[in-house]
Order: sequence, then C-alpha cells, then structure tokens
Amino acid sequence: MAEGERQPPPDSSEEAPPATQNFIIPKKEIHTVPDMGKWKRSQAYADYIGFILTLNEGVKGKKLTFEYKVSEAIEKLVALLNTLDRWIDETPPVDQPSRFGNKAYRTWYAKLDEEAENLVATVVPTHLAAAVPEVAVYLKESVGNSTRIDYGTGHEAAFAAFLCCLCKIGVLRVDDQIAIVFKVFNRYLEVMRKLQKTYRMEPAGSQGVWGLDDFQFLPFIWGSSQLIDHPYLEPRHFVDEKAVNENHKDYMFLECILFITEMKTGPFAEHSNQLWNISAVPSWSKVNQGLIRMYKAERQKNSGLPEDEGGAYSD
Repeated sequence: MAEGERQPPPDSSEEAPPATQNFIIPKKEIHTVPDMGKWKRSQAYADYIGFILTLNEGVKGKKLTFEYKVSEAIEKLVALLNTLDRWIDETPPVDQPSRFGNKAYRTWYAKLDEEAENLVATVVPTHLAAAVPEVAVYLKESVGNSTRIDYGTGHEAAFAAFLCCLCKIGVLRVDDQIAIVFKVFNRYLEVMRKLQKTYRMEPAGSQGVWGLDDFQFLPFIWGSSQLIDHPYLEPRHFVDEKAVNENHKDYMFLECILFITEMKTGPFAEHSNQLWNISAVPSWSKVNQGLIRMYKAERQKNSGLPEDEGGAYSD
C-alpha cells in the first residue's frame, strides 16, 4: 500500500516476483537509544507509517457496513483468524491460584508457534513461498507474549506489519484497503479481545489511566477517521452510553469504547482519562490528527509506551 505499490494489479496472481526480492527472518535490531534514530530514519519505518496513513485515508467517512470488495486473499486471512479463534475454544483456561495470566494461553500460543508458517502458507501463493518464514514471524509476534502472558500496542503493531508485508509482496492489493481494516483487522480485534478475556492477559507496557488504552491504538486512529464529517456524532458523544450502544457496530472507535466499559468499572473519566480528555476535542478530524501524532511518537520510541500526550491536539 506504499506508493511503490500503487500499480495496476497483474493479470495473474501467479506472476513471478521481482528477481531482486529477498527474504530474511526478522530479528530484533533496536538495542540502544541510538538504534531508535536508525529506526526512525529507516525505509521500514517510512513504509509502516505510510501503510497506516494510507488505510486511514481509505476508511475516512465510511461505516463498517460500507460495501467493499473482498478478494480471495482477504477471505484467506479471515479464515486464518477464524482458526486462531477456534483454537481458543479448544484450549479452555486452567484452574490456577492467580486470577490473571492464565497459563492455558501458553498452550494456545505453542499451537500457533508450531503452525504459523503453515497458516501463512494458506494465504501466500506458492511462487512466494520463500516469504512465508519471514512473514510468519510477524503473525506470531502479533498475539501477545507467552512468557509474560500479556498483550499491548507493540503486538498490535506486529499484526499491522504482517499486513504491510503482505501488501509489499503483492498478496494484498490497493483495492483491498477497506477490507484490510474493516474485515481483516476488525476480525483480528475480535480474536484479540477474546484472548484477553479468556486468558485474563495483562496489558503490556500500560500507562494505566494515563495511557490511551490498555491494549489497542490503531482502531482509535482508523475509527476516528471513519467518523470524520459525521452528520451528528461528535467526539463528545463517545462518552455517552446511549450513543455508543446505538452506533458501535458501525464504527471501530465506538466498539473500542464499548469494550473498555465492559472491562472496567467506575467513572470513565477516572479509568480512561486520556480518552475522556479527547472527548473535548471539537472535531473528529482533529482527534484523528492528534492520534496520528501520538502514534508516531509511540512507534518512534518502539517501546509500546506513548510519549507525553499533552500536546497532541495543539495546533
């Protein structure tokens, strides 16, 4: 979906990839503070942020019920996520003294660790089989940490990187943009929420009440883009229970708010202070712009923790 991908799709999905395309197993490259500067200046960072922004523009002003093209690759990705969902049903929580971090998650994750390349191979055409080991790493990194039994925005970013990789190698195309968010990423969110609830996963790197959300970030960006120029729903409405209940099936942002209110108790302003502050922003366009600034700061740090968010909505 980066600019280099904006080309007419080839006549055949089996067209051979460019001879210069090489694939390597991803490994951690950020170990010190100076490494963060290299990440920020890298082509990978530019491609990733460009991918996020392209999808942000693609879903602008559109409901989840908007009619869009669903390609075979999109259907295969949904089937992959359905498999992960089924494995949750097949791996019930175990009895344990600790309330959080149910160890059955490790059994579930071990299944994914074993089968990830086979799952990705169902999505990637055979002529791109060499890409499978590389792309599968991002899938495995997108569902949480099996040691800590936690999940956070870094894992969410790994799934976005997984989708970005599929775009770069041509499995997903420009006309898949809306379906990537509305069908694939939305299904991913459903599976992750089921994981979080079933295994009582801890938030990874959460800032508590001072963070945007314990687990997600991207659906707030893309969800606010959906709501730009909405005829009557304004940012102040997302703290209104009636407005959320009536519209959450159409907008990712409101679905996120509904999930938060189901998982947390007490006044919204206390358990989700950053979101409460955002509800005072005058327009969805400004909300969207501010969230993008916050997200860029987080991904530049690559720590799963946003920078000081106080100035994100200043002009």
